[in-house]
Amino acid sequence: MAIHRRNEAVVHRLHGSVFNSYVAPSTGSAELCAWRLEIAGGTAGVRHRIDREEVFLVLAGRVRVFLDGVVEELTAGDVLLVPAGAEFGIDNPGADGAEVWVTTSVGLKATLPDGSTISPPWVN
Repeated sequence: MAIHRRNEAVVHRLHGSVFNSYVAPSTGSAELCAWRLEIAGGTAGVRHRIDREEVFLVLAGRVRVFLDGVVEELTAGDVLLVPAGAEFGIDNPGADGAEVWVTTSVGLKATLPDGSTISPPWVN
């Protein structure tokens, strides 16, 4: 049984947010990745285009998401499916922090506005 305790997460920081990685190839997963994303209040995310689907479940707080030019606000309990190829971004314009659970497949790549690509360590 592969149980991953909260205090065993591998922590990464990028673009002002904290990525607490639980499920990835580095922890034994062959196909899926999952992490808890912490977004501080007043954080503007970086728009990017992804090459695989991602699922976002808001655990706490409120976030603003950008999906192919459409802007929506999500609160705790709301779920967003971001399709492969979509341009996406997530912000927390409020004063309080927000937490989001994210799941995708191994090897996700994101293309940033300047054309560069990243494959974050929590998906490899």
